[in-house]
Amino acid sequence: MFSDTPHTVPTRLSDDPLVTEIRDCRLCQAQLPLGPRPVVQFNASARLLIIGQAPGLKVHHSGIPWDDPSGQRLRQWLNLTPEQFYNPNDVAIVPMGFCYPGRGKSGDNPPDPRCAPQWHRQVLQRLSHVRLTLLVGQYAQRHYLNGFSSLTDSVRRWRDHLDTGCLPLPHPSPRNNLWLRRNPWFEQQVVPELQHRVRAALKQGD
Repeated sequence: MFSDTPHTVPTRLSDDPLVTEIRDCRLCQAQLPLGPRPVVQFNASARLLIIGQAPGLKVHHSGIPWDDPSGQRLRQWLNLTPEQFYNPNDVAIVPMGFCYPGRGKSGDNPPDPRCAPQWHRQVLQRLSHVRLTLLVGQYAQRHYLNGFSSLTDSVRRWRDHLDTGCLPLPHPSPRNNLWLRRNPWFEQQVVPELQHRVRAALKQGD
């Protein structure tokens, strides 16, 4: 197993001007308890797209996507090193909400509903080389999957979504440890197939 420390991040930077435009966004400024700090990663050449929820507090402070225990577990599921994961030429990271939404009664607040309609269409138009899209968590799945009923149902029926190029995943947060214990089939059956499809998506020269 490779060593994964959240701050082991390469110096490659997203050079698409749309990334700069998103990072300058102040659309939801009045509703954000800590102010805006949009977190996003992509270049037009990316072949793997990860659509998650919204940055947590640690990611808000670092500005590095998935720079927390959730990200460490996600990289383990994908079998990607931090160097691979944080290469915007290969991996696009586009959450449903680009800024930390603050804390609610039982965890972080949902992503601001204005964020994805404002930016996702423009981003997806850039990402014409994407071979696999990972929908991480219920907010991404509710937005992008037709007939969404529940996260567990979407993940259990992951094969049904492959014809759209999408693969739904539970959120890798430690808060979901109970879900993972109750659904051992995910790590036993889905994760190996996930790793295979991520390798295929990132394979060079085809």
